[in-house]
Amino acid sequence: MGAMKRLLPLVLLILAACSGAAPPSDVAITEISGPMPALSGQALQGPTLSSADYRGRVVVVNFWATWCGPCRREQPELNAVQAAHDGVVFIGVNYRDDSAAARAYLKEFGVAYPSLSDPAGSLAYRFGVPYLPSTIVVDATGRMRYRVVGALDRATLDDLLSKVGASAS
Repeated sequence: MGAMKRLLPLVLLILAACSGAAPPSDVAITEISGPMPALSGQALQGPTLSSADYRGRVVVVNFWATWCGPCRREQPELNAVQAAHDGVVFIGVNYRDDSAAARAYLKEFGVAYPSLSDPAGSLAYRFGVPYLPSTIVVDATGRMRYRVVGALDRATLDDLLSKVGASAS
């Protein structure tokens, strides 16, 4: 019985770590530099995306997957920021995922911006994405300025957008 009492805290700690509950402050923000790699192609929902759709505008590129718990937690925050910033182009990139599951995710969360499929992970590689979720903030000149790894909240993304000259509508 004494051994079981000693193991209980360890078991509870392991269960909490595996539960998918949001860990405290698991976001890493890094200043980056370099031209944004081109994004184009048929979106999972809506029309084809081309570089003309975002040229000269602030861009937020979010890498996500349906199987990523932190991606699911941050999606409502991304939707809210996108709705508040008319002049900012949001582009999702669905990483190594099933297209049907990705379309269902977009519908479930009411995502209003285009998402491209990245079944081989080549887009993530070109953007230097280490793991999911990852968000890249690009200024209006097409230069990548920030990489955020981890589930973003609205205040953090609003702050990064203001630093690259985007204002809320």
